[in-house]
Amino acid sequence: MPVEIKSIAYYLPERLVNNEDLKLENPEWDMDFAGARTGVSQRHIAGENETALDMAYSACQELFEAHPGLQSTVDGLIFCTQSPDHIMPPNSCILHGKLDLADSVFTFDFNLACSGYIYGIALAQGLLESGFASNILLVTGDTYSKYISEKDRAIRILFGDGAAVSWITSASSSKGVIDIQCSTSGKGYEKFIIPAGGNRLPSSKETKRLNKDSSGNYRSAENIFMDGMAVLAFVNTKVPPQIRDVLSRNEMTIDDIDLFVFHQASNLALDSLTRLLQIDPEKVFRNLEEIGNTVSSSIPIALKQACDIGRLRQGDTVLLSGFGVGLSWATAVVKY
Repeated sequence: MPVEIKSIAYYLPERLVNNEDLKLENPEWDMDFAGARTGVSQRHIAGENETALDMAYSACQELFEAHPGLQSTVDGLIFCTQSPDHIMPPNSCILHGKLDLADSVFTFDFNLACSGYIYGIALAQGLLESGFASNILLVTGDTYSKYISEKDRAIRILFGDGAAVSWITSASSSKGVIDIQCSTSGKGYEKFIIPAGGNRLPSSKETKRLNKDSSGNYRSAENIFMDGMAVLAFVNTKVPPQIRDVLSRNEMTIDDIDLFVFHQASNLALDSLTRLLQIDPEKVFRNLEEIGNTVSSSIPIALKQACDIGRLRQGDTVLLSGFGVGLSWATAVVKY
């Protein structure tokens, strides 16, 4: 039996930081150039005491308000995050309590980033098809801003904070998830990493010290490091073949897809994928200008916004593609 994304809700923090704000803080930054390359004009940033768990709770409350009765029928909660409130317990357990869900509801976290939403759909699909669950909340949420050096132009202009929740349930035969493929290239893990702060390299005075790189950016070993050109090369090399494989094994072509919702990585990445796959740009949804790269939540937020403005309608076939930390990437084709 197929499964479907029944409904989505999301939350974005109140605080907005636009490119003009960054320019005022850093007069030496060429924000016109940076804005054109990234495609980001503003981003929502979590408050000092606001966490991915807080944002996820707000998103879930909105979903429950839109679907009275859902709260009592949920039997599973999966939380994808790389910015948990605690080392232990998992965010999913705490969110379970805050939402006052039944004791019979299973919960777990998994640590993945920009491909995480599609990996999460695959997990939910297996649990639903096995009969282990009937209604699953797939929660995504990250506060990358708390891991970014304020003096790292390469990273700070890209990312925004946010959370989303998707109701995943069984579908009729006329719609739902058609196919999913998830992949990993672990040998490239150092291309997108926070080197210190874990058990491999514990936090210390040395790991907190800011260092200047060859591009004039300052970051510590406890901040996000991303080799932007290497990650872009990974995306260009790995993502198009996977998309072609998934389409081919389902006897589909690019023309059979009504809308492409890629992870909102940057203009560079989206432009490159659009060109390499020879997609009509009108079929590629973008929202990163207003909210930036929201990591694991970028695809569900984009899906919800596409529905809200009529870019995605019931019966449309949508292709989802996420890629990033791991290095990992995933593709899903869904009849919406």
